[in-house]
Amino acid sequence: MTDLPLLGAAMTVAELETLQDFILSRDRDLELQDFCIPGALDADWRPTAERARALLAGYQGRLGIHGPFWGLHIASADAEIRAVVSRRLMQGLEVCDYLGATQMVIHSPYITWDYNNLDNFAGRSAYRSVIDLTHQTLAEAVKRAEGIGVTMVIENIMDKDPDIRRTLAESFSSAAVAVSVDTGHAQYAHGSTGAPPVDYFIRRAGDTLHHVHLQDADGHADRHWAIGEGNIHWPAVFRALGELTSNPRLILELRDKSGILPSAAWLEARGLAC
Repeated sequence: MTDLPLLGAAMTVAELETLQDFILSRDRDLELQDFCIPGALDADWRPTAERARALLAGYQGRLGIHGPFWGLHIASADAEIRAVVSRRLMQGLEVCDYLGATQMVIHSPYITWDYNNLDNFAGRSAYRSVIDLTHQTLAEAVKRAEGIGVTMVIENIMDKDPDIRRTLAESFSSAAVAVSVDTGHAQYAHGSTGAPPVDYFIRRAGDTLHHVHLQDADGHADRHWAIGEGNIHWPAVFRALGELTSNPRLILELRDKSGILPSAAWLEARGLAC
């Protein structure tokens, strides 16, 4: 036995066919990514979900999905857009309910522009506006998520401020909304926009952190490289994770899924995770 944190992974159902043993052997956390592909929720997604159920027979790990996100801004000032985003998120939660998934990743409303401009107004009206618009978008989804035991985790995309999504998540006062940190996105923000390093994003999220996308990167782009291929300082990241009591899902989210097993081996060899 080991006290090292247990790694999970993100993949499609087709990729699960070849990585089934990795997931099932230790009931690792799994994030299915079929349902965020554009058009997936407009087609019949149930055969894909049924295949996932078959592959996961006997599975006792924590199952989640990546929710729809392409073109979906959760703090749009346009009511028509908010209605579309709300409908898509409700579709994602329908998938969660069907699969028995307990987590759905959604994307942050904050962009790099916000860091320099949210204070460019009297008082804190701009900060409040983003929170209020997000509440309007997510109101129905939060109620639904609470009813089916799903937590929507808000992932950093262009976020430069490591605190801002925690503040947003806490504003809901709901177990259905928490924080996600994507290590590669944080590294991009650190290297290209002057954000703090990745371990600061982890530490500042605190116990609102329920989900982590683990990917390596170079600070220039969203690489989704295997762990060890970029320049993220992984010992600092795992030290910060070790301070938490929220037990976040540690999801290897790599562009090339053949890097999942080597990434797990790389982290285990360094005594960081297994």
